[in-house]
Amino acid sequence: MTDPHIASHEQGAVAARPSTGLLSRVNAPIARLGMYLSVSGLLVIVAIVFYQVFGRYVLNSSPTWTENLALVLILYVTLIGAAVGVRDAGHIGMDSLLVMLPDHAREKIEIVIHVLVAVFGLAMAYNGWILGASVGTVKIPNLGLPEVIRYVPLIASGILIVSFSIEHIIALLRGEEVVPSWN
Repeated sequence: MTDPHIASHEQGAVAARPSTGLLSRVNAPIARLGMYLSVSGLLVIVAIVFYQVFGRYVLNSSPTWTENLALVLILYVTLIGAAVGVRDAGHIGMDSLLVMLPDHAREKIEIVIHVLVAVFGLAMAYNGWILGASVGTVKIPNLGLPEVIRYVPLIASGILIVSFSIEHIIALLRGEEVVPSWN
């Protein structure tokens, strides 16, 4: 026997049409590109760490730049990947509680959640900008790159999170569903 709230939620999810608005048409390829870049960055991190281990244990001469570059790439991979996770609803959620609510209450709470996520993204972008500006002239040791590149993914991720949250809010208000980028 199925719970009527769960059954109505599942029917609502099936009945929702895909979002076709301008923001969805813009955000979908950006999110897909973000996923490709994150996966590529992860592969580059694995190659860098492998090279570092190889250099340390086989060549007995560990490269000095590998650790700093891997740490910078981790920031890009995780923050851009997290933003894409917001668009594709891959983040941790409390669906089990929302499913028990009536449709009108669930939709209002989902909008509130997306507004709060957008505010968080805005705070990320703003604070990333402030922090990046404070270290603009400092160089990363062993790389010679400006320290500000550590804050670029924080700013970009915040902006993407805001855009993706707005896309979800618009889709909810229209009775539409945001189609994940991997489709």
